Amino acid sequence: MDLACEAARLATKAVEYDKGCYTAAAAYYYTEAAKLLKEAAEAVEEKREEWIKKSMDYKARASTLLTPKSQPELQKPDKLMLTKSRFLFGQAVEADEVNENEEAVRLYTEAVELAFNGRKISDNKEYQEKFNYIINKALERAEELKGIKRSFTDETNTKQNEPDILQNTTQRPVPVAPHHATFVRSDSSKHLLVSGKVTYTKEEKEVLFATSTVNKHSFVPFMEIDLKERFRYAIPFSDKDGPLALSPKQSHHFHKWVRPEEIFSEPILIANKYIDCFSIKQTLVSDCSFVASLAVSALYEKKFGKRLLTRIIYPRKSGTKEPIYNPFGKYMVKLHLNGIQRKIIIDDTLPVDKYNELLCSFSTKKNEILVSLLEKAYMKVMGGYDFPGSNSSIDLHALTGWIPERCSLRDEPEAKINALFKVLMASMAKGNVLATVATGELPETIAERAGLIPTHAYAILDVRHVQGIKLMMLKNPWSHVRWRGNYSDLDVTHWTKPLAEELHYNPESASNFDNGVFWIDYASVLKFFDIIYLSWNPDIFKYTFSTHQCWSAGVGPTKDTYNIGDNPQFKLSVDRSGSTVWILLTRHITDIEDFKYNKEYITVYVYTTNGKRVYYPRDPPPLIEGVKINSPHYLTKIKFNETPEKDFTLVIGQYEKTTTIYYTLRAYSDSPFELSKIGNPYNYVKKITDGQWKGMNAGGCRNHPTYINNPAYELILDSSGILLIDLKAPKDVYIGFEISPIDAPDFKRRDTGSFRAAFAILELDNVPAGKYEIVPSTFEPNTEARYFLTIKASSTMQVTKIR
Repeated sequence: MDLACEAARLATKAVEYDKGCYTAAAAYYYTEAAKLLKEAAEAVEEKREEWIKKSMDYKARASTLLTPKSQPELQKPDKLMLTKSRFLFGQAVEADEVNENEEAVRLYTEAVELAFNGRKISDNKEYQEKFNYIINKALERAEELKGIKRSFTDETNTKQNEPDILQNTTQRPVPVAPHHATFVRSDSSKHLLVSGKVTYTKEEKEVLFATSTVNKHSFVPFMEIDLKERFRYAIPFSDKDGPLALSPKQSHHFHKWVRPEEIFSEPILIANKYIDCFSIKQTLVSDCSFVASLAVSALYEKKFGKRLLTRIIYPRKSGTKEPIYNPFGKYMVKLHLNGIQRKIIIDDTLPVDKYNELLCSFSTKKNEILVSLLEKAYMKVMGGYDFPGSNSSIDLHALTGWIPERCSLRDEPEAKINALFKVLMASMAKGNVLATVATGELPETIAERAGLIPTHAYAILDVRHVQGIKLMMLKNPWSHVRWRGNYSDLDVTHWTKPLAEELHYNPESASNFDNGVFWIDYASVLKFFDIIYLSWNPDIFKYTFSTHQCWSAGVGPTKDTYNIGDNPQFKLSVDRSGSTVWILLTRHITDIEDFKYNKEYITVYVYTTNGKRVYYPRDPPPLIEGVKINSPHYLTKIKFNETPEKDFTLVIGQYEKTTTIYYTLRAYSDSPFELSKIGNPYNYVKKITDGQWKGMNAGGCRNHPTYINNPAYELILDSSGILLIDLKAPKDVYIGFEISPIDAPDFKRRDTGSFRAAFAILELDNVPAGKYEIVPSTFEPNTEARYFLTIKASSTMQVTKIR
């Protein structure tokens, strides 16, 4: 009986994998169960016949799973041509409805030609009837558009005789405005008002096009003209960039690339009105965060009835905006990349093994291909299926354009952790946030005992506070392997009947099939998980504005420890009727190696300096001192209940800057605001690069009698204006300078104040024309060092060394 029990256990696992579409695993366990059951039957005579029959059933099922799929019906030429002619007819109707008559006639004509050819080769009466319908309707409308008069059948009678093949293509789309190629600021949400100029500057356009090449492929900004993209071809479309590189695991099992009609009888983008988040399944690509992002986005669509994933793929119906299957094999996906929505073109070829099983992520819903296509588009941007891994805030931003935020669960105050749960629960219920959670490194024994995967992302499907218990429903993108601790399906201690009923959950039923979905208490989340990734719906704000900029590697010091004056800076002026402003900094990435190793660290500092340029990192102290992180996105929040100010200076920070970076700075607010780059008002610059305190002229500060021995420079300003002087020296030398009038009666001596290590600066307004003396010095006498002195002015000037 022990053999029979083990066989039953293996058979149960086989059924689980079979339901989850894990063919190879299911076949293995069916085979092993069959072997053990056959062996057990030989030892137990009264069960022999029953067990042998079951053993044969298991063996037969394993054989079926390992047999390559037969070519589906859609591979028949007449059915394929019917699908294509139907697609062309639908595209023609949509062009017709927006008064693009020339395009409509061309599409109607192509539909007629294809339908004629299909009718010739088809011996299926049902197909012939549908071909005839397309031919008659397309000819009728094309001739009408050309001005050829014909009598028409009453629309009501036509509708009654219309075959079901056209039920999805004759819906009347809503007329839209004529297309144009104006390059304007856009956001993922059409509800947001742009708080500033709508068009881009020349500099911004250069930035956006400079970062259009990612991993050697071009992904240009998505413009309205792209809505007229061509999706029909004489032969199936093939991506000019070639097939995607496979991951090592895929390569091991790879057999060939196939099109959907080669493995599905009736391929469709979406099986039902919405994608089922429970049907999304990760396989051999290490993109758990992306698949988790698909799951939470799909759940949002279904729960709130708003398009999120299904609005980014084309072709689609112009009326309902519903994406449609393209039998010609071409798709266009719109992703948020490098500061803007960009256009990704893919074909529909997908990798399979020798059993015709997909080697990419897919939907377990019959014939549904949207999940596989969206993954392929994202993997194309990332350089192929050999994906280095990401996090869901990055992936969700690419898919939806929602605002990414990273919340650490480690070593945070209890109040903050409790507030996070409360905000997450309330915001998810309103559709204001999507969320995933990720584990960090876990010892193998702990991970196995807990039923968790180390460094793995899980979709957060629900957050509840029930009967005093904080709970989360999570989904493993693998669609199997579940949590085994508190409130899991195995937990017989914590589940009570009232709790299970309130959550509509049956632990006993759930334990029969592992689909990777489980409940877990918040205390266990805090113990085993490291980070929650949030993506906020931009519709929680009313206004937004973005600017796209370049920070050259040669501008400013490598480290901004002493001087941030050369860092990019922006003035933010906010109408105080609002309550908060969110600032999102996005660094553009153009190479997979950069994405893989994350060597660049970025941040944003916020100062209450009325929008004036800041030079010292901590003088004045920042309102928000951003922490540099190696992520493409950094979010900071200005809360008006924490400051009375309304004018701020935003400073971009970078750790050990060695390369030129391109970035986008975007602000969101519930009240109007202005965001503008702080420019350089100085037209004239004089740099002294050979300065040196040495010997007698290392006189020290004014407190010492030797001060008069310090180097001195005469500055002549030809007209009044603004003046900026900075002094740089080695980091262990404390320095300063003063400027005194020689022939400028209305000016009083000014200095840099307390002596500082490495860097000192003085900015002066309304400096009258005249002659001045500038004396740089060290704090202590006899401190020898080299220095750089830079003088910038808004007027012409002369600088001469006088000592």
